[in-house]
Amino acid sequence: MPRRALGRSGIEVTALGLGGAAIAGLYRPVDEDSAAATVEAAWDVGIRYFDTAPHYGLGVSERRLGAVLRTKSRSQYVISTKVGRLLEPYDAEGSDTGSATGSDLANGFAVPATHRRVWDFSADGVRRSLEESLTRLGLDRIDLALIHDPDDHGEQAFHEAYPALERLRSEGMVGAIGAGMNQTAMLTRFLIDTDVDAVLCAGRYTLLEQPALAELLPAAANRGKSVIIGGVLNSGILAHPVPGATYNYSAAPGELLERALRMREVTEAYGVPLRAAALHFPFGHPAVASVLTGARSAAEVRDAATLLNAPVPADAWDRLRKEALLPRHVPVPEAR
Repeated sequence: MPRRALGRSGIEVTALGLGGAAIAGLYRPVDEDSAAATVEAAWDVGIRYFDTAPHYGLGVSERRLGAVLRTKSRSQYVISTKVGRLLEPYDAEGSDTGSATGSDLANGFAVPATHRRVWDFSADGVRRSLEESLTRLGLDRIDLALIHDPDDHGEQAFHEAYPALERLRSEGMVGAIGAGMNQTAMLTRFLIDTDVDAVLCAGRYTLLEQPALAELLPAAANRGKSVIIGGVLNSGILAHPVPGATYNYSAAPGELLERALRMREVTEAYGVPLRAAALHFPFGHPAVASVLTGARSAAEVRDAATLLNAPVPADAWDRLRKEALLPRHVPVPEAR
């Protein structure tokens, strides 16, 4: 599988990466064996980039990824995790804000609510977060550390979390640094105002919508930085555009569903599943280093790898443009 450099960090990620939220029970349970099989399947198809976070299943994602990756050669893969949320355990009796025996489904994960999340973008919080992540992963280092969802904590993220990551990078505790968000404005600021190596942009550069093309991607390209694209299926609508499909983790608006259905008609006319076009699409921009698949099973991983290995005909992109389903100025991958 092709590899691309993360900015000037010297770290290379595979074009397809495995996002670790789904194997931590995103929206519905995933058992330990299925999660392990998913990670093993990712390895088997050539994926060597794995992304996780303490937020994903209250540490479950990190533990499950680490359990498999510890059996692999450490020099062969790249792992990213995130800072900004510390995990504080509930006591055995629970508390007025939660319970050690309840469910975390209100936060999106079908796992026991053993901990509560505490926002912390302080320098001490960043170091503590990474140390705890290393413990859960059982690994010796983090390749890429990302400031996670600092939307409402911007000043602390820029003035405390970012300088802390810069120090940890210089100390060698992490190899590369950046930020991961579902919006483009603050990520663009990170690219312009700091010395991050890469940013992870979720859901804002997809076949369905491209706000990242206005400022974020040009800023990355102009400064020699990299962008990792998550949420490439817009949380489901570009995988299965059917009534009840999700967009941005909620029910998709009718007009977006209709647009996705029209896109599917076009791509399938060229023998290309819509989800395949969605996986390929971000690579039309040179700043994109990797696309994450949020697979929750071995079959889904194998499917994503197969689809990414099959090129999308140039005529399919042209037809999407002619049908006004894709703006003409938006770059698309070159046919191989």
